[in-house]
Amino acid sequence: MAELFRPQTLDDAVAIAAGEGVRLMAGCTDLFPAIETAALSGPMLDLTAVRGLRGILREGDGWRIGATARWAEIARAQLPPAFDGLRAAAREVGAAQIQNAGTIGGNLCNASPAADGVPPLLTLGAQVELASTRGRRRLPLAAFLRGPRQTALEPGEILTAVIVPDPAGRGAFRKLGARGALVISIVMVAARIALRDGKVAEAALAVGACGPVAVSLDRQAAALIGVPATEAAGRIAAALVEPALAPLSDVRAEAGYRLEAARVLLRRMVAELCRETA
Repeated sequence: MAELFRPQTLDDAVAIAAGEGVRLMAGCTDLFPAIETAALSGPMLDLTAVRGLRGILREGDGWRIGATARWAEIARAQLPPAFDGLRAAAREVGAAQIQNAGTIGGNLCNASPAADGVPPLLTLGAQVELASTRGRRRLPLAAFLRGPRQTALEPGEILTAVIVPDPAGRGAFRKLGARGALVISIVMVAARIALRDGKVAEAALAVGACGPVAVSLDRQAAALIGVPATEAAGRIAAALVEPALAPLSDVRAEAGYRLEAARVLLRRMVAELCRETA
């Protein structure tokens, strides 16, 4: 049988997390499908009552998204246009029941290559905040995600928040699957574009489900800077997109199809963002 802990403070939570064999839980939308027994066992730490892990707050020169913020909460949040991609991804995470239970922290710690939240967070320059009895530290999201189901979490650490610096421009997210809803992605792309005087002043692009982890397309994004908005979509090039990706062929799609789909979706998204932001 499981021994359940449900603390209300972060200090109590990290003290419990330091114990032997403690497993963390929040929305449980990834936890329960992953277990192979009829019931949980061992010490379980429920984070949903910890006050310091909740909410979406303006903080200094950026934003703090608590680790137990639900996807439905993120989808409804009043956030700047740069977060439009993250809010769109929040509406694609499973069905409404999953969005009402699943948390952003759990999504990141599960570290699926097809995690919907990761590409838009990469375009926002997101960091994760981690806490333990040893103190707190921050890591860029790209450094936190190390591979399928692999993160930089150390023993006894809890992901407490996602930190996003004040981003400019407008964001977007698109997901390609075999059907219109409740689908694991074949490809997903995110972008954030800021224009100045009719030209691209800032650009951030990311692709998920095309390798062990979602990746930022830094070379392709850099190639858009200074380009007139009307020409930016045409600068999306296979030579700048494909080397950053490592798709597999599986039952959902061939690797070559994923590469082509990523490039086409990025081109369409950049064209759309340049029209909307102009």
